Amino acid sequence: MFLRERATQAEYCDQPGLPVEAVASNYRQLARFNKAMRVSDAFQRLLVRWLGRERVAHLSILDLGSGDGWIGNAVTDWAARQGLNWRVTNLDLNPLGLGLRPGGRNVAASVCQLPFQDGAFDLVISSQMAHHLTDAEVIIHFREAWRVTRDALHLTDVHRNAGSLAVIWLVLKRLGVTAEFMADGLQSVRRGWRVGEWKSMARGAGIPGARVWLSYGSRVMLRARKVK
Repeated sequence: MFLRERATQAEYCDQPGLPVEAVASNYRQLARFNKAMRVSDAFQRLLVRWLGRERVAHLSILDLGSGDGWIGNAVTDWAARQGLNWRVTNLDLNPLGLGLRPGGRNVAASVCQLPFQDGAFDLVISSQMAHHLTDAEVIIHFREAWRVTRDALHLTDVHRNAGSLAVIWLVLKRLGVTAEFMADGLQSVRRGWRVGEWKSMARGAGIPGARVWLSYGSRVMLRARKVK
């Protein structure tokens, strides 16, 4: 069956030693794609609806696999316009990406070995990052993310299905991205996860009461809370 098994071939952007110009070009194109797909909305309006406005008045947030920190900037700017005080720490394995937005709270580290104490953040988020990991690494990533949140966990990624593949191809075609970025976008879907797979890994990571679902037919989402 088409896309029944997830692909394991690495993406172009995952190659070690890419020059900073290539890294910067990749993140510029990713920002355009994120805007077109309204990726940050899951961590803005929908987040407030989930946690309640009183709970989100002040939040410390950790963004895992943040890249150049685009989502962190987007959500803090949106929160400020809503009268909310959100402070985002960006964490990524690649310091070149973090260096593209200097001046923020940037940490270069692995999502599988977070350099933070238990319960260090109110909220831990991640977007379109888990598909870069192996199955075993995702379970460790989930466990570490759950460890360092004191309240909420909200992780998202591309869902592996033919509809996602078609939509992402169409959006990237309209955006006029490079051949390398187009190939990576489609490979992201092939490397993506399905709802049942994320549910199984959430159980393996010891996250109680995790809700995993398919959003708009193209994104798999995981939410869980320690504080009820």
